[in-house]
Amino acid sequence: MLKKAGVIVAILLFCGGTDYAQVKKDCGGEARLKVSANEAKQGSLLTIEIESVKRIAELKGEWDGYEVRFWHDGRGEKQTWRAFIGVDLEKAAGKYELQVNGKLSDGTVLNCAPEIRVVTGNFATERLQVKQEYVEPNPEQLERAKAETERLRAVFATVTPEKLWDGKFRLPLAGFHKSGNFGKRRILNGQPGSPHKGVDFSAPAGTPVHAPQRGRIVLAEELYFSGNTVVLDHGLGIYTLYGHLSSINVNVGDVVEAGAVLGKVGATGRSTGPHLHWGLTVNQAKVNALEIVKPRQ
Repeated sequence: MLKKAGVIVAILLFCGGTDYAQVKKDCGGEARLKVSANEAKQGSLLTIEIESVKRIAELKGEWDGYEVRFWHDGRGEKQTWRAFIGVDLEKAAGKYELQVNGKLSDGTVLNCAPEIRVVTGNFATERLQVKQEYVEPNPEQLERAKAETERLRAVFATVTPEKLWDGKFRLPLAGFHKSGNFGKRRILNGQPGSPHKGVDFSAPAGTPVHAPQRGRIVLAEELYFSGNTVVLDHGLGIYTLYGHLSSINVNVGDVVEAGAVLGKVGATGRSTGPHLHWGLTVNQAKVNALEIVKPRQ
């Protein structure tokens, strides 16, 4: 329930960096739904924007079985509410309904349910050579890796109810901008592996890794596959992950500001050389982390 004053005039949904045909629908009363991207690739990030003129008594959203979590944006003359939606890297192609409903202070019922088409990402395949123990772990290593995977799932399933970040997200490495391996289907030592769920930045060992925005450290330790790893909770189901670090500069529970040094680039865990693995999870969906730093209207 939203108790602050405001009235829905428009709801905009757009996908960073992609220009698709707009879809507009009336939601009841003076509310209008505007979808500026009616298609989204696997691994992309969507944003909902709600501008209000009358007071909203109730507002809810749902996508793919998960609650859409709004935050208030005080910029501009009108009251604005926004939310992120992550389209998982392995989300099956097809049409999915975004459900937005609520009620205005005068009792008007709001109900919008546009369909968003998810299309395949057409990710490339890459072949890598790594230590054999990371392709065929022994029983003890396999048990450890499975336990760590479950821990990470539990972390990403926990939603901090408030927005912790403030402002635009930035890249975690100064001067490093290129990475094109998100989603690539990997062949490790000749054996098919899982798709790559992060973006990799090649950088010299020891390069400082910075927080892209404010958040709370919820994991800071060595993991089997990702080596020295830090996970940053930005609130509202938004998490970023930093892997293969040579060292970690933060502790669980720390609240860090944008630009804080989380650790340094390394080659720990399953790695072919010094680099940063940067991951983004939005409501448990694995998303291309570069999407969150794209300019957004």
